[in-house]
Parts: sequence; C-alpha cells; structure tokens
Amino acid sequence: MGREDYVSTNEAADVLGVTRQRVLQLIQDGRLKAEKFASVYMIRRDDLDHIEEKPMGRPPKSKADGAAKPKRAKKGGKK
Repeated sequence: MGREDYVSTNEAADVLGVTRQRVLQLIQDGRLKAEKFASVYMIRRDDLDHIEEKPMGRPPKSKADGAAKPKRAKKGGKK
C-alpha cells in the first residue's frame, strides 16, 4: 500500500461532506477506520467507501401509539 492509498482527515472530510471534527468523531466512535502516524490520523481511501453517515440533527419523534396529547388550558381563560 502506497502513500496515495491514504487520505488525511481534511481530505476525508471533503470526500464525506462533513467537517474535520466530524471525521475525528467518527474515528473515535469506531465507525471509521484510521491509522495514526505520529500524531496524525490517516484513512485508507477504501475505508471511506464503507462509512455510512447518519443524517444530521435529531431523529423525528415517532408517534407509536397515534394518540394526541391533551391540550392544556390557557391561564386567564373562560371557566
């Protein structure tokens, strides 16, 4: 494997469309394989193809039971 088979965290971020910090987080979480040379992480190009990026933001709330929450009465309203 030659040097051209590896990319830096900055290059990986460009390929994945995320920030460098997100790439480092993926490495720390074990979702992206990387090798550390001195103090620099290097990622094999092949490993970038296997990463599955989750959508950004919180997942939508599920409405498992389908029941709506009861509305709360407003203060100072009619009795």
